[in-house]
Amino acid sequence: MTVQEQSGRSNAPEGEGSVRRPRVQKNVTRAIATDICADVFPIGAFLPTEAELCLRYGVSRTVIRESLKILESKGLVRGRSRVGTVVCPKEEWNILDQQVLEWIGPRIFELDLLTCVLDARRAIEPFAAEFAAERATVQEVAEIERAWQAMRDAEGDLEAFTKADVAFHAGLLKASHNQVFMQLASIIQAALEFSLHASNEAADARDEAVEIHRRLVEALRMRDRAAARECSHRMLDIAARDIAIAVRNHPAPAER
Repeated sequence: MTVQEQSGRSNAPEGEGSVRRPRVQKNVTRAIATDICADVFPIGAFLPTEAELCLRYGVSRTVIRESLKILESKGLVRGRSRVGTVVCPKEEWNILDQQVLEWIGPRIFELDLLTCVLDARRAIEPFAAEFAAERATVQEVAEIERAWQAMRDAEGDLEAFTKADVAFHAGLLKASHNQVFMQLASIIQAALEFSLHASNEAADARDEAVEIHRRLVEALRMRDRAAARECSHRMLDIAARDIAIAVRNHPAPAER
């Protein structure tokens, strides 16, 4: 089935078809990216020609060119004049991009990205928690507490729990009033969401995580820098344990 067929596009007049074009564009970009992430188009290999890609995905040259521009902006491919388009090494992919993470999909386990995100959090979050205990405004502490309350009240709703968990940690980075950490809050949000979702899903129960988040809120309120840092370290230890469970539970990739 072509991308056009998957998008439900009919043989409508040009005016009507142009309304549906963004959906076709999004679908074909995702289709090419997914094939790259699945090694259908291996690292270092050249993509098929534009004409071949048009036939493969059932779209026009214009759609293919626009899709390749998007993929190049995210580091997946690189165009070479008069030569073609080559698939870039994974080290060049923008793995903090929400779309790239979605395209990688289940291979996020195989590529060890969750551990990489956890390593980055270990380097940043304990310092952010310590700074937040000293610098956070009353309003910022209240916002972090509201995120904790949403985690507590989510009960068995994994999506709601993860959304609140992301808000908690993003709020903590912002409350540090460190300009680099504040900038990172938005840059790593997508990767943080994937990481927290995986660890929360693997946990047998989330009571322990809820309790340590509560203790961090209390440390912020009491302006206790040492306690805030200790709570952050404990959170990351819990996350490491749950991510290890998630990795073990994830099936090994099939032979290619």
